[in-house]
Amino acid sequence: MTAAKHDVFQAIADSTRREVLRLLADKELPISEITSHFPISRTAVAKHLHILSEAKLVRGEKVGREKIYQLQPETLIEVKQWLSYYERFWDNKLSILKHVVENDDENGFTMIKDDCE
Repeated sequence: MTAAKHDVFQAIADSTRREVLRLLADKELPISEITSHFPISRTAVAKHLHILSEAKLVRGEKVGREKIYQLQPETLIEVKQWLSYYERFWDNKLSILKHVVENDDENGFTMIKDDCE
């Protein structure tokens, strides 16, 4: 029996792995270059890259003696779809805030603001 692989949500839960994804969004990088951005060992970075690879967020390709990693952004669609469900709650809060701001005269906010000027 094989161990369960990490999913995209487990992979992005760690701030170091999110930073690795950000670095790879700009360009393909070897592990040595990725490691130079962190105060952790190459072995620790390799473990993070392994988890990101299991989640299909990055792909490593052997080029000569080095492995070059690149972002696989299409996997992030799963995160986007999950987040889109919750956008309605954010949109609702923004609509309420907009209503409050646009109707601040009724709430007395304009008077307070005018008194401070």
